[in-house]
Amino acid sequence: MAEKCHMCLLGLILFCSLLTGTIEVDDTHEFCSSGGSVRLPCNNALSDCTSTVWTYSRHSKTAELIALGKKKTDTERHERLSLGSDCSLNITKVTKDDYGSYSCQQYVNGQHYGSDARVYLHFLHVSVSPSSSQIRNGSSVTLFCQLYHDQVSCDTLVRADGVQLIWENQAGVSLQTDSRYQISPPGNCYSTLTTTLLDEDHNTEWRCLVTQINQVKTSATYIVRYSDPADSTSETVDFMTDGSLFRDCSVCGSYCDSPSESLYKSWKEELSPPKGNRDVYSITMK
Repeated sequence: MAEKCHMCLLGLILFCSLLTGTIEVDDTHEFCSSGGSVRLPCNNALSDCTSTVWTYSRHSKTAELIALGKKKTDTERHERLSLGSDCSLNITKVTKDDYGSYSCQQYVNGQHYGSDARVYLHFLHVSVSPSSSQIRNGSSVTLFCQLYHDQVSCDTLVRADGVQLIWENQAGVSLQTDSRYQISPPGNCYSTLTTTLLDEDHNTEWRCLVTQINQVKTSATYIVRYSDPADSTSETVDFMTDGSLFRDCSVCGSYCDSPSESLYKSWKEELSPPKGNRDVYSITMK
């Protein structure tokens, strides 16, 4: 009899929690890189999605993406968004602009219901210095890998959630302890890899991986391409993400006074991440 009363009491407490919206929903962390797809779970979904609202927030700016199960069409990325049958938010052709905080909310009879399910989407990006037009056998190259995040500190990601950035080659072999590569110390949301290029490095892939508790979440890959030294009018940087090849070209136009100058993308300080997560553009003479 006492056991039955105890079970009834637990059921009553659960029922009251549902009515008052006091059941806590754990935050979720998802990771992505350029061109890929990602699914953001809605861990507080009800029986259908007609009560579901998805909002996006970054740098204190908020936008509504899904309203009561229907996609908003007044956002720039609405064509890349879709709502899953389980009320999850699906994003395709991910870009750097997508990272930030997403919140799945429930509204019943016009009233906010229960606790919000928050999903933090983090974006991994790799850049290179010097420009690809200057990369050749015997030159020194530095790869910069950064995990962009918002509304959650890097210290929390690293220490509490077990997030790490590691480097490996195209065969999946770790480069962390290889003496040929100078890799910045772990424990940050950015990592640098510096090495002197060899002849056999042409078409070689180097990958930056995000791991969480030793599980790979996403990766971004740089492919070494030795360019023609005679071509100095443009730069081409190749990246591979989730098996898809992307090419980013910056043509030396009005910024250049002569064909001997090329515009390339680099960090302001080699071993420090750029302040405000902004890239710095520099002009270098060949």
